[in-house]
Amino acid sequence: MVHFPIGLLIIALVFEIFTLKGKRKSLRDGITLLVYFGTAAAICSSIFGYILNVNEAYGGELVLQHQKLGIATSILSSITALLIYFSAKNNYEKLLWYRIMLLLTVVSVSITGHLGASLTHGENYIFESLGEDDENYDLEKLSATLAELNGLDSLSESQQENLNLDVRAILAHNCYQCHSEYKMKGELALDSKEAVFKGGESGKVIVSGLPNESELYKRITLPSNHKDVMPKKGKTLKKSEIELIQLWITHGAYWSDRAVKVFDEAPLALSKPNLPAERKESHPVDKIMGQYFEENNITWPEVIDDRAFIRRTYLDLLGLLPSPEEVAEFISDTRPAKREQLIEELLLDQKNYTEHWLSFWNDLLRNDYSGPGFITGGRKQITDWLYASLMDNKSYDQMMKELVNPSKESEGFIKGIQWRGVVNASQRTEMQAAQNIGQSLMGVNVKCASCHNSFVINVTLKQAYGFASIFADTLMELNRCDKPTGVLSKVSFLYGELGSVDAPTVDERLELLSEVMVKPENGRLYRTFTNRIWKILLGRGIVEPVDEMDNPPWNEDLLDWLASDFIDSGTDIKHLLRTIMTSKTYQLKASKYKSQEELKIGTYVFNGPVMRRMSAEQFSDGISQVISPMFYGVAYDPNDEGLSARRIWHREIKFDRDVLPEPGKRYFRHQFELSNKEIISARALISVDHSFVLYINGQRIAEGQDWRKVHKVDVLEYVKPGKNLIAIEATNEGNLANPAGVLFAMKIENEAEHLIEANTSWISTDQVPNPSWTSIDYDAKDWKNVKNYGSNNWDKLLDFKFEEDYNTFTRASLVKQHPFLKALGRPSRENVATSRESQATLLQALELTNGEFLSATLEEGAEKWLDEYGEDAELIVEQLFQKVLSRSPTASEKKTMLNALGDQPNKESIQDLFWTILMLPEFQFIS
Repeated sequence: MVHFPIGLLIIALVFEIFTLKGKRKSLRDGITLLVYFGTAAAICSSIFGYILNVNEAYGGELVLQHQKLGIATSILSSITALLIYFSAKNNYEKLLWYRIMLLLTVVSVSITGHLGASLTHGENYIFESLGEDDENYDLEKLSATLAELNGLDSLSESQQENLNLDVRAILAHNCYQCHSEYKMKGELALDSKEAVFKGGESGKVIVSGLPNESELYKRITLPSNHKDVMPKKGKTLKKSEIELIQLWITHGAYWSDRAVKVFDEAPLALSKPNLPAERKESHPVDKIMGQYFEENNITWPEVIDDRAFIRRTYLDLLGLLPSPEEVAEFISDTRPAKREQLIEELLLDQKNYTEHWLSFWNDLLRNDYSGPGFITGGRKQITDWLYASLMDNKSYDQMMKELVNPSKESEGFIKGIQWRGVVNASQRTEMQAAQNIGQSLMGVNVKCASCHNSFVINVTLKQAYGFASIFADTLMELNRCDKPTGVLSKVSFLYGELGSVDAPTVDERLELLSEVMVKPENGRLYRTFTNRIWKILLGRGIVEPVDEMDNPPWNEDLLDWLASDFIDSGTDIKHLLRTIMTSKTYQLKASKYKSQEELKIGTYVFNGPVMRRMSAEQFSDGISQVISPMFYGVAYDPNDEGLSARRIWHREIKFDRDVLPEPGKRYFRHQFELSNKEIISARALISVDHSFVLYINGQRIAEGQDWRKVHKVDVLEYVKPGKNLIAIEATNEGNLANPAGVLFAMKIENEAEHLIEANTSWISTDQVPNPSWTSIDYDAKDWKNVKNYGSNNWDKLLDFKFEEDYNTFTRASLVKQHPFLKALGRPSRENVATSRESQATLLQALELTNGEFLSATLEEGAEKWLDEYGEDAELIVEQLFQKVLSRSPTASEKKTMLNALGDQPNKESIQDLFWTILMLPEFQFIS
């Protein structure tokens, strides 16, 4: 109502500049209106500011300066308005004085605004983050303390403790921004016992038992317009706050050894709540939820049917769609406990379970396959360790111990990223370790406290540096907002009551930390993980946001019981999943919330799972399963046979240096010799960017033109004892020089096993040879050794192995960051990512509707479906619905789809049909 319209005066000046030299006269009427409205707003602002001052809501020198300049702005803007009014009478011929006054008005507005911001955020608000969070400041508690203690002649020790902690909370919220260890105006700090009783440049500020002789009390009781009133910045203290400080000094100004908790904090200890004995529900989770529903006057919501249940369960546990056969078998199953048995069966599918949940853990542990830090070797991935841990269902506490006190395989988590160049002190690798552990494992934000005392939780700069010092080889100096303080940190854990982590070496400290962190008494560790799993499975955490575990849970008993049961199971992750998913609560129909507001803290009431959008990996894997593989190469191959991924090519040299290969054909030869023993088997693998023809001993064996696909060829009848020759004609397509390469391996068994791979001993030429170049006797003396172009330009082809029983497609979790996955929400993993945005974005919409990558995949899939189902339109429609949506089409849907396909389905119409089904919310959401 008030401050925004004053900004119209600034806009008026900007527009006025556009009219200089008689230009853009059409703006004149608009400028006039802006000045009039801005002037009216300035006058209103002065009036309301005066009312606030009279009511003593604000006080101090800043208020007076702000008030005076506000009035000056009103006067200047009024003069400006009069000048533009009279200028209009003279047809705008004499505008100079008006323009000068408008400029002065805008200067006055700017200074007044700066003073107003200083009142609200502190004098250095531009350079420092000095905010307040009144929602976490419990004034009602202070008033209750005052009411309890007022009038008492003496206080017990516990009453003294509570009184002091409440007084220190008042000081923290109102005084620390000017009087703390890091900013001591008047040489006074109020954030420690020693500093408070030492006083400042004017002497002592506290005289125990005598508030009227204590300078602190005198200052806070001065009139709001007095030059010495405290605090100077922002609102003066409330009457109850002043009286509480008076009471504290009167009773001797006792100072507690306990740390002051300015903000609400979740209890660290964890105890298993008793289940409601009178409830009729059989499942422990449902007993708690039954009582919750009763207390909130909610009738138990409806449970999903078998078809929806199998789809939800497959996607949650394996990240895959159930096949039509699996759906039909499950629906026809008459066993009473078939849902529990399905969950058990899926949990036994170690491979698919691991490759699905790998994405969750990669996000959480900031593990990636490429990105900042990998080029310089300043970052390490932990994929080998993580994949093996998930395959073995390693207990959660053991995983945490191995992450915190790591081996070579798991040290990438606490090593963080060594950024190139000079970095902020809060981004040192030691501080990254503290931040990563705090956020991902403990649900506490250490990032703010890495720069200054946190303004939202009870973590200080000193605590953050103490935590980071666990990982440091040398003493760390505290830096506040990247400025050295001269204070050296002492090694400590955020929750020191769990045990000491101080030791001479980093290795010893990490071992201590790993033991302390996984103690059952550390309820925070187990609540945090339990809450994350609940959110993954039901769409919204019991505590939100999931990284702020000091926020109140919507059902504390549910969270504590699940976390305690998780500990009782030996921190078995699959046990936690099983416990949640076998409950009726997990199996409820997705609740339709009208807006995101209903999911926020304070307004959320559980009515059932929140409908969840498929992750980028689930969406991609669904397409790969049903239509055509989206990815052929991986960044991580869990079934690596040890074959080389290097690609060779004809060496291209220009100006005495190696350059990228030019387009065109190149010819490759490699000769090898076998003993005279009988050859039992011989197989070859080949992939060439872009196309190839393969010859063995002069015989044309295979050809291809898609480097993503590995050609597997049985060459037993073509190789022979003695001398053999491999010859490849390869083509690099394009108009400009670009990466090209031959990837080749051959395994031959006779009396021993021989592995032949492409390497720099092979020879090549860029000249067209005579037709006999594929024979052993051809003279290739002018051919040169090839160059190894490495593997950086190509993904590692998952199918490049001799195993025949490998899976059918590449899981998206094994693929490095890809533009399609990024568009659908996969994070970069340069920072810890503990949740993904569920709302669709414009980028997603563009990628799904116009993206070339998806379009090419659907086109390839249409060709496959046309080959498999021919022109049987009804079969195509039925199969697509069953495979994608786990159901048959309705009569209406079938009619529409058949009309779209026409009498003779072709590649384009099938591709359109794919796209239509994939865009349905029924496919994209887990309901």
